[in-house]
Amino acid sequence: MRLFAALVPPDEVLDEVEAVIRPHVGQVPGLRWPERATWHITLGFFGEMPEEALPGLLTRLERAVHRHHELDLAFEGVGGFSSLRRARVFWAGVSGDSPSRLGDSVRAAARRAGAEHLDDRPLHAHLTLARARHELDLRPLADSLAGFRGSPWRARTVELIRSHQERPMRYESLAEWALAPLRRG
Repeated sequence: MRLFAALVPPDEVLDEVEAVIRPHVGQVPGLRWPERATWHITLGFFGEMPEEALPGLLTRLERAVHRHHELDLAFEGVGGFSSLRRARVFWAGVSGDSPSRLGDSVRAAARRAGAEHLDDRPLHAHLTLARARHELDLRPLADSLAGFRGSPWRARTVELIRSHQERPMRYESLAEWALAPLRRG
């Protein structure tokens, strides 16, 4: 099973993002825009894991998630990996509370549960909007979306998601855990 942990933004927030990018979909040759049903903020990619590792992973992820508080987030700005000038991924940035410690915790839990193909790069929270097979100069697209900022939202849960790679690709939520309630001020 190909697994990852993610934050899934609420529908009303995704509605805003969809409205902002809709005029641009299909306008850049070579840029593929994934289905909205696949939109998420990855906290940790675990790669292929055997089904027998799932019970231990579920237990460890539940413990890890419950140690962290809800996050106040917003989508803000756009960018590209590796850069806007030579991008293969076009994304919306995430501002607000940093999900880095939460990401570190879920990746550590997956490692202890036997995940062997973890992405250990520092977490760069983002929402993937589009992908390309070859590097593209996405600076004009980014310029047209300059100043983008979505409404604030609160991330309350973490999901364990299975990625089904056959066409059409789809995601299946296997479990969901609540973050600790946020108490401010």
